[in-house]
Amino acid sequence: MPKDKEAKPRRPRAETPRGFRDWFGAEVRSRAAMLDRITEVYHRYGFDPLETSAVETLEALGKHLPDVDRPQGGVFAWDDPDEGWLALRYDLTAPLARVYAQHRMSLPTPYRRYQVGPVWRNEKPGPGRFRQFTQCDADTVGAASVAADAEMAAMLADALEAAGIARGDYVVRINDRKVLNGALEAAGLLDPADPEADAGRRGIVMRAVDKLDRLGADGVRALLGPGRRDESGDFTPGAGLSDEQAARILGLTGARRADAAGTCARLGEIVAGSAVGAEGVAELAAIAELLEAQGYGSDRIVIDPAVVRGLGYYTGPVCEAELTFEILDDKGRPRQFGSVAGGGRYDDLVKRFTGQAVPATGVSIGVDRLLAALAAKGLGGGAEPGPVVVTVMDRAAMADYQAMAAELRAAGVRAEVFLGGGNVGRQLKYADQRRAPVAIIAGEDERARGVVQLKDLALGARLSAEIADHEAWKAQPAQVEAPRGGLVAAVREMLARADR
Repeated sequence: MPKDKEAKPRRPRAETPRGFRDWFGAEVRSRAAMLDRITEVYHRYGFDPLETSAVETLEALGKHLPDVDRPQGGVFAWDDPDEGWLALRYDLTAPLARVYAQHRMSLPTPYRRYQVGPVWRNEKPGPGRFRQFTQCDADTVGAASVAADAEMAAMLADALEAAGIARGDYVVRINDRKVLNGALEAAGLLDPADPEADAGRRGIVMRAVDKLDRLGADGVRALLGPGRRDESGDFTPGAGLSDEQAARILGLTGARRADAAGTCARLGEIVAGSAVGAEGVAELAAIAELLEAQGYGSDRIVIDPAVVRGLGYYTGPVCEAELTFEILDDKGRPRQFGSVAGGGRYDDLVKRFTGQAVPATGVSIGVDRLLAALAAKGLGGGAEPGPVVVTVMDRAAMADYQAMAAELRAAGVRAEVFLGGGNVGRQLKYADQRRAPVAIIAGEDERARGVVQLKDLALGARLSAEIADHEAWKAQPAQVEAPRGGLVAAVREMLARADR
């Protein structure tokens, strides 16, 4: 084959893999600001920060994800020749269990920690469903009292309000896995003498009920029965329950009454005859009493038996934070925003490592979803001003331009020197792209006279595209001249004018 006919090496595609995304300037800063407000609430409640490794052994993570139809049970895993099977963490709770088991002799009990970081799930991506996302967690390890569960719900409500979600736009809903187990026992799906029997069908039931807000009662009923085919044609096998069994489970999800006392009374009827179910109802009643004593009314936190949570390691009270305001879906139809946070009690997770029961409870905020919610409410912060840009009229005077930027930075003003190429028009176009509030120019004439020109880009942005030369630039009304020695004061004055 002639040399010029040889196939050229294929270039890699410049695209993000499905289920992943990139974050840019203002988005990153908005997320950081929101997380600062949330973690300040956690800190105020007495929690300490923790950072864990992004990689854990697959054995340490365990198999607790609700979606198990992907390789390695929904996690990204690989077989390391030296370490064995390793995986990216799928949440921040399983690594916490490992940390507590590993360092329990030096940690206080109870151990109260919060953590922010990315997690990864090997799930089928879709609209709003990413394979990498950020979580913001708080957990208490070593406290068996339901007071710890009530505290988590209260702290979650406070954190949402600190993030910018107004009271009335959210509700924290609480249920108890023991109540669900009681209903499963009453439906003939759980044998207290053999709790492992029928575990597969129970998992399908829990995952189905967890999708009630998304699929509705008919969709959940299909998953409790023979199965469901979605709009794409994909079929999800069901639990194979009888109509009577499915009705009992769905009856649990509709047991909420006007107040916590009424809900607990109805739940007591549904789980009658089940010791574990009665224990769960008693825990819910105690949590409701504790929250009421702290002033958290039904406008913020409610007992709701429809809450399940899909993760398999929950053992007691569970909670979910739902945003109740409406947004438009992809087809322009109104719908509620939905869940942005959740958590619950997981008393058996540390036991996997130590063999000893260690009670634990926690909450996790889906950071990316909460950011999307704030944006939907017009509270995302929007694009922020960029840095002051020092234009470069004479490359030989670069040291002078760098000195200007250094003076501004030392005074607390964000500033940069233009390091690209081109005339002043191109430099001003760059400043516009950067959303710079002020541009500074000092050509040979200005340096000889000991002055600088300041361009107020907030006023002159519409005209910058028409500027062809330095003289035209100087003629614009949004431009002022200032002494070189008064650069910082002049820039501050112009910035203050833009803020007014």
